[in-house]
Amino acid sequence: MFETVAAGLDWFGLCVFAVTGALVASRKEMDVVGFVLLAVVTGVGGGTLRDLVLGLSPVFWVERPEVLLVCAGVGALVFFVAHIPASRYRVLLWFDAVGLALFAVTGAERALDAGAGPSVAVAMGVATASFGGILRDLLGGEEPVILRREIYVTAAFAGALVLALADAAGLAREPALVAGFAVALALRAAGLWWGLSLPRYRARPGREVAEIERDR
Repeated sequence: MFETVAAGLDWFGLCVFAVTGALVASRKEMDVVGFVLLAVVTGVGGGTLRDLVLGLSPVFWVERPEVLLVCAGVGALVFFVAHIPASRYRVLLWFDAVGLALFAVTGAERALDAGAGPSVAVAMGVATASFGGILRDLLGGEEPVILRREIYVTAAFAGALVLALADAAGLAREPALVAGFAVALALRAAGLWWGLSLPRYRARPGREVAEIERDR
């Protein structure tokens, strides 16, 4: 049962992130090849980094090439329907929020299954959730979402942390996955809905100039 739930979440996350990649391509008015490229890169980017860091060989999409076909198919489909949403950017952000929450917990769960400790699992959850989106934004000529003010990486971190703590406490994986996903999505949604963000560093006026002059 657990394997079925985890596999379902993983496939859903792949499709959701593939959609966000294709939506960026639509904003840049790319051709269908661009849609497919961004969909595939966004869908598999985070998981590829995770597997390489964990030393898992082959990486998941080499072992399961159907992943590439599904992501490519999603990108091609969005090419024909991307004009339908009234606000593609808002759709992109909310799809990305769901994908972020899903990949944060499934990435951490895969790390735990590979024998990693809780801290490494949390780091892998964050990497899985964010790296595909970073590649998507860079290739699409967008400002990377992690550089914007909204809560993003923090949401992925919180979701992965909840999963790791629940696993360490002996909670069954299914409720742990649900709890981690809910926390990550709630935080990201709050950031989108109310514009919440963490406090930003603000230097005192003239301080940078004084430090530059001092260091010369």
